[in-house]
Amino acid sequence: MSGRAQLMWDEAVTGYDFGPEHPMDPVRLALTWSLVAALGLDREMEVVAARPAGESTLRLVHREDYIDAVKAASADPAVADGSYGLGTIDDPAFAGMHEVSALIAGQSVGAAEAVWRGDALHAVNFAGGLHHAMPGAASGFCVYNDAALAVARLLELGAERVAYVDVDVHHGDGVQAAFWEDPRVLTVSLHEHPATLFPQTGWPEETGADRAEGSAVNVALPAGTGDAGWLRAFHAVVPEVLAEFRPQVLVTQHGADTHFEDPLAHLAVSLDAQRAVQVVCHDLAHEYAGGRWVALGGGGYAVVEVVPRSWTHLVGIAAGRPVEPETVIPEGWRQEVFARTRQLGPMRMTDGRWPVAYASWEAGYDPADRLDQAVRAARRAVFPLRGLLP
Repeated sequence: MSGRAQLMWDEAVTGYDFGPEHPMDPVRLALTWSLVAALGLDREMEVVAARPAGESTLRLVHREDYIDAVKAASADPAVADGSYGLGTIDDPAFAGMHEVSALIAGQSVGAAEAVWRGDALHAVNFAGGLHHAMPGAASGFCVYNDAALAVARLLELGAERVAYVDVDVHHGDGVQAAFWEDPRVLTVSLHEHPATLFPQTGWPEETGADRAEGSAVNVALPAGTGDAGWLRAFHAVVPEVLAEFRPQVLVTQHGADTHFEDPLAHLAVSLDAQRAVQVVCHDLAHEYAGGRWVALGGGGYAVVEVVPRSWTHLVGIAAGRPVEPETVIPEGWRQEVFARTRQLGPMRMTDGRWPVAYASWEAGYDPADRLDQAVRAARRAVFPLRGLLP
């Protein structure tokens, strides 16, 4: 194994564009790439543009009739079929939709292949993490589920145990659905409670089908959860289930929409806590998966202030050159931000909360605390199914 990290990047992924009024502005991808380059991280890893996922690869997760519907809407958006989730407010059809969605999927599949084959120890596709797409429908700004496709390719290549950890503010419902009946895949999602946020799934009681019971883990956090609670919940659940499962590869999704400035959700997490979880995911990959780590982006709609910094931290961690939180952001990048968006870019790679403190689960459980209630619900639902103490 080379040990080098790969960054999957093709500028054409910025063509994943639902239109000027849609919150998923592709400028977030362009600005992330520019910040990565401005800090010299692209020189610390191999930058690779993988091929788009072909139809046989897409069919590892998606139904053939759905792929045909995406192709038809891509060729003529006017014929988008709403029964497939296409042409909706969340997922408007646009020309070239199939091609660019397949390209993003191809980057995540390529990342998985590189890590499994030993071409790289870590691989990052921050354009990926489109975790809501279902086998037969677009959903939640997601057309093809690149995260599920990456996991499916790993299984096709011979992996016997793949863990998927999702820290996006929204439940990783599409990935969970894709592997609901497959005990070879452990899906863990840490998200805002489904009572207050799309997609209204991800309850603790969702633990997998009968033949794969205990393979889905859901930590549903109360709205308003901040840094200390978010980190406490992550550490109270994720390391233990990974230690028991012993994955051969760790795939993680790092939606930046947990941030307190994100306009579409209700958690209150800082950039510094997001960075802390990224560091832990890297360490968990080394502890339990032989270092094999595929890291993806995801949601994130504070497209200037939050997303580029969060995912640049992710790239730096994967590259083995973590960006120090107090790092001053190059002025050239801030000028690009203003030229593209007419917004002022952030000055530093921190929200001023590093290092982030939290209380470990072992320090005690408060039955009156809503965060502790959420963690306890997740542990009680799934830990006994995995032979762990709740």
